[in-house]
Amino acid sequence: MIDVRVGQGFDIHKFADAPVEGRVLILGGVAFPGEPVLVGHSDADVIAHAAADALLGAAGLGDIGQHYPDTDPAWKGADSLAILRDVVSKVTAGGWRIGNIDCSVVCETPKIAPVREEMVALLSAAAGAPVTVKGRRAEGLGAIGRREGIACFASAVIIKES
Repeated sequence: MIDVRVGQGFDIHKFADAPVEGRVLILGGVAFPGEPVLVGHSDADVIAHAAADALLGAAGLGDIGQHYPDTDPAWKGADSLAILRDVVSKVTAGGWRIGNIDCSVVCETPKIAPVREEMVALLSAAAGAPVTVKGRRAEGLGAIGRREGIACFASAVIIKES
């Protein structure tokens, strides 16, 4: 028998009002020097966070905030690809295999297309499964369209054979 589950993940972070010493924008594990940084307890990588959240949901393991709370100093400034790898270990420990993760990033800036393949490679390596990344614009609508932050939606498929 094959058990297939689907999980949805979401993450959003706002841009810092001013440059933050020692921080750089990270999306999908890729650094964007010179771009405004996102506010967050870890490195605020919305793509890795949404992917991790989708996996946790699919496996019935709660959400990213339960496992990596922003009140825990252990996760301060953490590399979100390490968080994703840790989530993968939790999911696979339950006997699940990751089928794929699909991510839709919503932002006006930076441009995703020029670094998409690098993001896909880094996220897929962390997940141990295919990860796709699509860039979307908010077309000037709402907080994201006003360039106040970045959001990401993710879906994950996990499979267990018994």
